[in-house]
Amino acid sequence: MTAARVRSGGRPTLEEVAARAGVGRGTASRVINGSPRVSAQTREAVEAAVAELGYVPNRAARALAGNRTDAIALVVPESETRFFAEPYFSDIVRGVGAALADTEMQLLLTLVGNDRERRRLAQYLTAHRVDGVLMVSVHADDPLPDLLEQLGMPAVMGGRRSASETLAAVDSDNFGGARAAVGHLVTRGRRAIATITGPGDVHGAQRRLDGYRAAIHEAGLEPDERLIGPADFSEEGGARAMRELLARRPDVDAVFAASDVMAAGARQVLREAGRRIPDDVALIGFDDSAVARHMDPALTSVRQPIEEMGRTMARVLLKEIASETQERPQIVLPTELVVRDSS
Repeated sequence: MTAARVRSGGRPTLEEVAARAGVGRGTASRVINGSPRVSAQTREAVEAAVAELGYVPNRAARALAGNRTDAIALVVPESETRFFAEPYFSDIVRGVGAALADTEMQLLLTLVGNDRERRRLAQYLTAHRVDGVLMVSVHADDPLPDLLEQLGMPAVMGGRRSASETLAAVDSDNFGGARAAVGHLVTRGRRAIATITGPGDVHGAQRRLDGYRAAIHEAGLEPDERLIGPADFSEEGGARAMRELLARRPDVDAVFAASDVMAAGARQVLREAGRRIPDDVALIGFDDSAVARHMDPALTSVRQPIEEMGRTMARVLLKEIASETQERPQIVLPTELVVRDSS
């Protein structure tokens, strides 16, 4: 046991590290906190003292001194039912967790399904209980992003509210993915191609609808609003929209659903109606989740790199928290059509 540890009667202190290295306490603190404002010789001396004494920084004290909490919140403005039913969210959490695994940051998952929960979260954030916020599935009228801007809190969104998003955001190529899916259906000879959309106040859902419309136009097909079935990204919503589509256009021969979960709902309705997949009606989803791979027949789907989106969101937020950048990047990751038996 070192003399310094005997004098302190236990855990070595920052003062003892500074004394062993022959520097002041402030200089030792700068080295331990990674400041570049020290010489290489001083850094080596302090690091050697840390190793000799077995010094472990007090995370709580460091966080307090820097007005830091060492925690970030992942906010999902959805109910528990929706969160656990949609594979998208678990993949996002997995990606965020992977990016934080080698850091000291704690991840707080917050579901905001009603106004009361939204007010409670606003109070929590206003008190600066976290260092930054990640948000997914944000609707256009959600007040949280504006609150975060007012607070000056680092924040990154999974998906954008609009084309003119002001916060940092990580998204997938929703337009290109939908366009590729519908283009694939056209090449298979389908002509009465319907789509089941996500909520109109979610920018990603709107971009998937835009991609559908672009592909219909490029194929020279006649646009028909009766072939557009609004839904809410849920299995029940997909089933409901499919029933309405069949009632309006019984001759539908293909369906592009804006999520795999909605495609699962559509498949059930098609089977009940005696429509074979893909013989009578081809079916494509979006996400390429486990739902797509385990359906019968296996579902053709647009793969978006959801885990990579989560990892990228977390990395961008960590840089913003560390003030390494004042930029608010708008990152769009590519999508890929994965063709299976349903189309």
